Amino acid sequence: MDPSGGYPPGMAFDALLLLSLSWLLLAVAVWALVDAVVRPAAGYVAAGKLTKPAWVAITALAGVILYSQGPMTFLGLPAVIAVVVYLVDVRPAVRGVQRGNNSW
Repeated sequence: MDPSGGYPPGMAFDALLLLSLSWLLLAVAVWALVDAVVRPAAGYVAAGKLTKPAWVAITALAGVILYSQGPMTFLGLPAVIAVVVYLVDVRPAVRGVQRGNNSW
C-alpha cells in the first residue's frame, strides 16, 4: 500500500491545503491591487486614508511578496495583513465617499 495516497512526493493533504491557501491569498492581493488602482485618488484623501499611490504601492508590494515568498513567511504575514487592512478598512471608506455617504 502506498503511504502517500497517490499524491506526488511532498504533496500530502497539508501541502495541498497550504498551496491552495497561497494561491487564494495571491488572488486576493491582486484583487486589492486592481481595486486600489481603479478608485479615484480624491476618494482616499476625502476618506482620511493614505494617498492612492501609497495604497497601490502597498498592495503591489504585498502581491510581489506573496508571489515570491508565500504567506507563511516573515514578510508574507505582514503582506497578508496589509491586503486585509486595505479590503476591510480603506476600500469601504473610499467606496462610501464615492457614493456620497460614509457607510458600508
